[in-house]
Amino acid sequence: MGFDRCGVEGGDAEVTITPGWHGEVARRDWNGEWLVPEHGWPARLLVPHLYLWKSAKWVRGLELLDEDMPGFWEQNGYHMRGDPWREERYG
Repeated sequence: MGFDRCGVEGGDAEVTITPGWHGEVARRDWNGEWLVPEHGWPARLLVPHLYLWKSAKWVRGLELLDEDMPGFWEQNGYHMRGDPWREERYG
């Protein structure tokens, strides 16, 4: 099991990568069109099965970690995983 920290301007988002995870790491386009700056151009993290704060805009880098560490949103009261089906919005 690995952990991924996605650096973005003004903060970071922590996303846990588990075996069998089928999320996309980054998108440059959506529905056949390039992302525009207000939606994350040049690249945006896309984690379709979690709350949108996990799908960080304006990705500047990725850091793989051996342990789970809270990112910007998690340090400010949001749940570490963020699964909407389990109502994991706040930590």
